[in-house]
Amino acid sequence: PLLPLTCAPLRAECDMGVVAAAAEVMTTRHWQESAAVGQRPNDGYVAYYLLSLVFLATLYAISVKHLQTQGVRAALQSAGVNFRRITKAAQEIDRKMFHLAGLLIPLIYQILLLYGYDQADCAAICAVLTGAGWLFDVTRIMSPSVQRAFLTTPIGRIMRKKEHHQLTGACYFSLGCTTVVTLFEPAVAMTSILFLILGDMSAAIVGRSFGGETVALKLGRGGKKSAEGSIAMFVVCFVIGIIMFVGVHLREYAVFCAALVATLTELYEPFGLNDNLTIPLFTGVVLDWGFQRTRSCL
Repeated sequence: PLLPLTCAPLRAECDMGVVAAAAEVMTTRHWQESAAVGQRPNDGYVAYYLLSLVFLATLYAISVKHLQTQGVRAALQSAGVNFRRITKAAQEIDRKMFHLAGLLIPLIYQILLLYGYDQADCAAICAVLTGAGWLFDVTRIMSPSVQRAFLTTPIGRIMRKKEHHQLTGACYFSLGCTTVVTLFEPAVAMTSILFLILGDMSAAIVGRSFGGETVALKLGRGGKKSAEGSIAMFVVCFVIGIIMFVGVHLREYAVFCAALVATLTELYEPFGLNDNLTIPLFTGVVLDWGFQRTRSCL
């Protein structure tokens, strides 16, 4: 007769153990699902997205080369660009076409990740290439013969005159890419690089073509930047980020803040540093901060 009384507490204890275990499983599942939501976009999707951007950039470059200088000038004139601006706008388009080759960096990064390389491996590869680039550019500056030979190359011909005797923007671009690949998760690093390439290109081309015509206000250091160029950069960066992070929880918040910071960085060049370094770095910081905040809302 004492057996039921003895087993009752044991059954109650077992039942509570089962409930606790079930609660633990549900909690673990909840946090796993929460971590999956909003963490990062799908790897396959990112690869296709970057491949599409490279494909479109290639079509754009082929079209510009097919049109040649006179065709580009005619296209700019038909687009409503003031006659006095056409020459500089055409030169800017030609110069920025080389920058589109930078789209290969996030694409190759994503491909390496898909093939089993990790973030540290990719950062090491970037560091080696960056070091080689800096070594060559320093050699170019110090050696007149190397300088003369380099200026005859397609890249040398599109360099700005002020870059003939100082480090080119490509050095700071590679350093910026290496920095974000090292510090941030892949999707954030890739988006930061896209903001620099496509956002800065949009600001330059639109600014050269239409800057000061609709909005007379001059912005930036020395009043050299235009509202039209800055608006174009913000819109392009925002659209790029929204598409990159499709399906990510509250992506609009982080992308909006990052696009705004990238635009202001291009506009005011804080600390006097080259924006090829600061745009991806500051963008990465803000994207990472923004997604950390939205993840806390899950």
